[in-house]
Amino acid sequence: MQVQLDNEEAQVAFGEALGRALQGRGRIYLEGDLGAGKTTLTRGILRAYGYEGAVKSPTYTLVEPYELDNQRLYHLDLYRLADPEELEFIGGRDVLSDDAVCIIEWPSRGEGWLPAPDLRLSLVVAEIGRQLTLSPHSERGECILNELSSAMPFMQSQDGTLHGNK
Repeated sequence: MQVQLDNEEAQVAFGEALGRALQGRGRIYLEGDLGAGKTTLTRGILRAYGYEGAVKSPTYTLVEPYELDNQRLYHLDLYRLADPEELEFIGGRDVLSDDAVCIIEWPSRGEGWLPAPDLRLSLVVAEIGRQLTLSPHSERGECILNELSSAMPFMQSQDGTLHGNK
């Protein structure tokens, strides 16, 4: 599935829709260059669970845990990871085996150590906004994508591309 997100507001709104579709669990890989909007999308996911605070990429801490009512969400940024084995030292197995939402930026840095995602999202800076490509990698990922497609607050164009212009 491809989605054209016309502005930051559309990115956050899409993230909220994705957060609701996750229904409290799932592994999401976020890919894209620096400044592509990975953390902006994460802010939207967190808003779906009632979080209204600032969301910063955990570039230096590698993982930022969020406890929201009965929901756990982990935001990982592996950009500074020198070796995938470092995930073991920060409690990666506990975080990733938990019944929670795990959002992982720069997953290629953890390749060979990370479990497969449910959903892989790739963000690219476009002429207007961002181009987002979603790929399911599990049965759960297929369910999330189906839920997201039916509940999407975006308009679909003739070619099947979704335009977030909220």
